[in-house]
Amino acid sequence: MPIMSADDFSIHREDCPVVDDGMPISDLPDEVTSIDDLECDCWSDFDSLDDIPA
Repeated sequence: MPIMSADDFSIHREDCPVVDDGMPISDLPDEVTSIDDLECDCWSDFDSLDDIPA
């Protein structure tokens, strides 16, 4: 489940060491249209949004 950082509203994986405090979100925001829109390195294991488990 993705986590939205409370600090800067960036999106992270729930096991990401970068995010200290955040809110779980059920889906990625509509603004995220490709894996490149997710800036944190925690998403680097995925080649596309389709690879992210639901």
